[in-house]
Amino acid sequence: MSSQLTEGVRPMEAGSASDTTETLSMQAALNRALSEILADDPKAVVLGEDVGRLGGVFRITDGLQKRFGADRVFDTPLAESGILGMSVGLAMAGFRPIPEVQFDGFAYPAVNQIITQLARMNYRSRGTMPMPVTLRVPSFGGIRAPEHHGESLEALFAHVPGLKVVSPSSPHQAYHLLKHSAAQPDPVIFMEPKSRYWQKDTVDLGTPGNLQGSHVVREGRHLTLVAWGAMVARCLQVAELAAEDGIDIEVLDLRWLKPIDAEGLAASVSKTRRAVVVHEAPLTAGLGAEVAALITQHCFDTLKAPVERVTGFDVPYPSGDLEDEYIPNIDRILFGIQRVLEYRRG
Repeated sequence: MSSQLTEGVRPMEAGSASDTTETLSMQAALNRALSEILADDPKAVVLGEDVGRLGGVFRITDGLQKRFGADRVFDTPLAESGILGMSVGLAMAGFRPIPEVQFDGFAYPAVNQIITQLARMNYRSRGTMPMPVTLRVPSFGGIRAPEHHGESLEALFAHVPGLKVVSPSSPHQAYHLLKHSAAQPDPVIFMEPKSRYWQKDTVDLGTPGNLQGSHVVREGRHLTLVAWGAMVARCLQVAELAAEDGIDIEVLDLRWLKPIDAEGLAASVSKTRRAVVVHEAPLTAGLGAEVAALITQHCFDTLKAPVERVTGFDVPYPSGDLEDEYIPNIDRILFGIQRVLEYRRG
């Protein structure tokens, strides 16, 4: 594992989860994780628009204010810059804030606080003022919402030194990665794929597994699909369809978008010798470009074809009635796979 990935990461602390396995939606898994974080750490606080009495627009914080009180789980004014500025102040005072912005597009008004304060305070103070802030961002599209309610901001956040960025793809990953992120001494942007909130799957509450780096969710031989967030499930669908034609696809869930697990990428692509990167954000300067560069750097001698990217288009993220045209669908991903498999050097 890359030393960059483990630097500054605290080991998982013992929580109140039992050693049981349950079937949970991602929404329920996140709610369970927040409840245990608040129970285990009296300095942890949850704040944001409607996270208290309402329980959040997606009900991720449902019941938390009733259990822990309005001084631990509290509503804020409709001002994202204030939410993040308050979180910075709380962290400076020794608290462990977990703010929420209601939708990904609402993070734009807080970019100044995120970049100039949250990401830099530890550097500015020469390490005397860590920022243990986990910013929860319901992210990406897929719910047919209006403008500013579906965005893909990972490249913006991943570009900023001082921030870590992670996106879970399943209820199990969401539960354990949120608890892991909240234990960090550094600010973490936690990008939740809102279209997967109601996906139910098995969550092993007692055994997190490896929470660092990427994760192979499907083994394969002929090509690696690299994705994160909601696109992991879509890539798994594509892999099943490709298998009907005898094409064995490996699916790699990148998970940590900053820092990127270059060694995990190299291990997968060195085996399959071909790669397609899938994400919802626009193509130009998207995170897929960084992933493709890392693959090329580490696997140049073994690649059988250039790295392909299947992404959103270079337009503003559309409202719900055009989402199906914008988000990479099964056919577009299959065509990307076909181009890579049929590539022949001139």
